[in-house]
Amino acid sequence: MKEVEDLYELPEDLPEPTDDGACDHLPGMLLPPVTLPATSGETVDPSKLPGRTVIYCYPLTGRPDEKLPREWDDIPGARGCTPQSCAFRDHHAELQNLDARVFGLSTQSTGYQREAAERLHLPFRLLSDDKLAFVKALNLPNFEVEGMTLVKRLTLVIHNGRIETVFYPVFPPGENAREVLGWLHRGAG
Repeated sequence: MKEVEDLYELPEDLPEPTDDGACDHLPGMLLPPVTLPATSGETVDPSKLPGRTVIYCYPLTGRPDEKLPREWDDIPGARGCTPQSCAFRDHHAELQNLDARVFGLSTQSTGYQREAAERLHLPFRLLSDDKLAFVKALNLPNFEVEGMTLVKRLTLVIHNGRIETVFYPVFPPGENAREVLGWLHRGAG
């Protein structure tokens, strides 16, 4: 597999993730109370948010000055966090017009996420689940690489604390925001 240095560009031969049923239990679930630190310095408990919330979960945002984990491109669904975040950034106003707030979530620390949020000019907050509280409470699919536990790429659409739908697996990642918009335009299911 050829190495792609540009975090915005995806290799053409990425392995596509398959639906392993790891999110089948989520639609209809009432979120348990879990408070997470946000890149804004606040804490957020998604279970207490009124209205509609979109949380896109991603494994790891790469940095231009750091190498991605070895064989990252060989892990189905791992590559593409930057294109996914940028797509949600680019469609943020449309999502807001549909009364949906957006968060990104990963198991990286808030400090690590803050760098990505600033570099990518994200108009929404990133939530850190570095203690794996949200991942464990919802039994979200995850994987380990180089000693890190990372959440698999998925997107939750939540209404008044209850999961309405789940996008899983997400591929290609840069199209996920459009998929969510399409679902919301169709009347949210």
